[in-house]
Amino acid sequence: MKKLSFVLAAAGLMTLAACNNSTTETAVENAAENAAEVVEATADNATAAIENVTDNAVEAVENVTDNAAAAVENATNAM
Repeated sequence: MKKLSFVLAAAGLMTLAACNNSTTETAVENAAENAAEVVEATADNATAAIENVTDNAVEAVENVTDNAAAAVENATNAM
């Protein structure tokens, strides 16, 4: 993610430099805004990934429990 944020910040600064109509202050503000957006997007992606992992773990535990209950029921019915 560090590389991505660096690339995005560099791309933003190169775009502003090519324009040649902006001041240094504007370039710094835009770079800061771009960096903040990258951090926010990274946090959103991390949150989604954590939610997916948690959901998958819950489903796995439910499946194990269901399978164990079915095995007990099958063993009881076989007697």
